[in-house]
Amino acid sequence: MSVLPLTQPTAPLRFSWLKQFCRHAGAVFGAIIVLIIIFAAITANWFYPTDPLRIVAIPEIWPFTDWRYPLGTDSMGRDITALIVHGARATLLIGLSSSLAATLIGVTVGASAAWFGGWIDEVLMRITELFQVIPNIVFVLTVVSVLGPQMINVIIAVGLVSWQPIARLTRAEFLSFKEREFILACRASGMSAFQTVTREILPNVMPPVIVLASLVVAGAILYESVISFLGLGDPNLASWGRLVGEGRTLIRSSYYICAIPGVAIMLAVLALNLIGDGLNDALNPKLRERS
Repeated sequence: MSVLPLTQPTAPLRFSWLKQFCRHAGAVFGAIIVLIIIFAAITANWFYPTDPLRIVAIPEIWPFTDWRYPLGTDSMGRDITALIVHGARATLLIGLSSSLAATLIGVTVGASAAWFGGWIDEVLMRITELFQVIPNIVFVLTVVSVLGPQMINVIIAVGLVSWQPIARLTRAEFLSFKEREFILACRASGMSAFQTVTREILPNVMPPVIVLASLVVAGAILYESVISFLGLGDPNLASWGRLVGEGRTLIRSSYYICAIPGVAIMLAVLALNLIGDGLNDALNPKLRERS
């Protein structure tokens, strides 16, 4: 008789965070925007199979004046719609890859500092503080200038300036779990350090890290936009920031060239921040219990 009451509640608990996330109206709106951007990135080659950087018409066709070019053309006669949908692919790839790189570095550094402690903790935290005092945008521009304007170099640069908050958060979470009873029991039972960290501590530490990683994606998109705006992005890729930079000289006569990709950047960053708020409400156990 005691089996059913114990086993029945476990199934809905697995998806309780998703229900809580769906109750957050802003997070749902952000998720819809991100899904639209993902759809545009996936289907870019289907709707616009040719090179988006090629000239297709006369320059400065205003939006909604020619059905062949719904968002008009830029100063060189390129289709802005094609640039936007292909730019979504580059923007998402750089944002997600940079966030993944920052998360891997941050979790590794923070977990190592908290688990080993002593001089290892001191050295790793001083290195983290060293990266924090360097102006991020200056560091990113320097790395891209030295390594070259390629997508992989942009990902490396953005990842190197984004891992410090994740490392500090991971270290704090590890320290809070390191001395708990179930961790001490695992170590007393002979479980190896690797198994204890990966099976017991990491699953409990990752929820707040995931929330922070979603915000890192938004920051990475802004960094990439700044790099492309200044002309240091990959010249072979369509980029929202690059389109804004190229259209700034015509902002008085054809402001839409800057406005359209600027709105795309704003919506993408806003959506990711809203998703981060929703994940925080859904994955934070204190907020979940309160609701």
